[in-house]
Amino acid sequence: MKSLLKNAREQKGLKTRELAQLAGIDQALISKFESGTRKPTKDQVIKLSRLLEIDYETLMIAWLKEKILYEIGDEEFALKALLLAEQEIQNNRKQINSAIISSIQAILDEIERSKNKIQSFNPLQLRQIYKTLELDFIFKSIYLNGNSLTFEETKSVINDGNTVFEKSMEEHLEAINFHEATLYIKDMSQKKTSFNERELLFLHNLIFKGIDSKNPGKYKNDTLIVREMNLFFNWYETQKNNLHPIILASEAYLKIIKISPFENGNIPIANLILNLILLLNNYVYVVTEADKKSKNEYLVAVEESQNKNDKSIFINYVLKIEKQNLDKAIELITK
Repeated sequence: MKSLLKNAREQKGLKTRELAQLAGIDQALISKFESGTRKPTKDQVIKLSRLLEIDYETLMIAWLKEKILYEIGDEEFALKALLLAEQEIQNNRKQINSAIISSIQAILDEIERSKNKIQSFNPLQLRQIYKTLELDFIFKSIYLNGNSLTFEETKSVINDGNTVFEKSMEEHLEAINFHEATLYIKDMSQKKTSFNERELLFLHNLIFKGIDSKNPGKYKNDTLIVREMNLFFNWYETQKNNLHPIILASEAYLKIIKISPFENGNIPIANLILNLILLLNNYVYVVTEADKKSKNEYLVAVEESQNKNDKSIFINYVLKIEKQNLDKAIELITK
């Protein structure tokens, strides 16, 4: 942890005295934190994480590791105790996940009934549904990213290759690229292709094809980002068969937004990953409506989930949109 603190402080060009003033922590203590002779409190870790812009989870893990080593590192039965502690923590998490499932079981049951009804449609009907929902997904996704193309203009650019007067080339390319990315995740879902780092970087490169962007298909030049993304993919591999797919997709979205691994395009990438996981499990696309009120509702759901450290807020938001879009898909065939 000491190197995390020192490197972050130096990267921000702060002296220990300046950081001490900003944090309201004695300068001597800051120096001791960086030398490893003293350990900060949890409140101090939170404050330093915010001021130095160190990922909170990364710093907390380092802090907890050192706390454990200090308390029991030299004990004869430390490893056995840690194994028992790990089992208890996992059991507690299962109980928490069970509590989340219990609180949303009613809407999950509705969603499963709607999903099963859609899966009973014939192949022609399914193609009609997904073709309609794909275009809707592309338009709403680029709107969320600030693109000013209307639905009809987006449709014209994608389906007919037209150019819309007074709209920028970048907006045209964004629509075309997101269309390609959407087709790519659909193909991945149909082939049940594994989601991994290579696919993530390919998708990021794809959405910036022909658009001037810093390092498309590459993470920020930050070793902490690489570490965080390794942890993300480890988490995904261990949880993809344990969590309900909608919960898995929602949490993956929040994690990508929190890590923010790319210079640009973190929201569209998180959006694509969320929907890839849904498609892999036979659900339909989830994206907010293309209006200011809905966009604000989405932003509030993400912000509150992060600020309150309560993933259930965003999970409930995704459940609501998924249910609405499943109902819309059924209406396309039964109306």
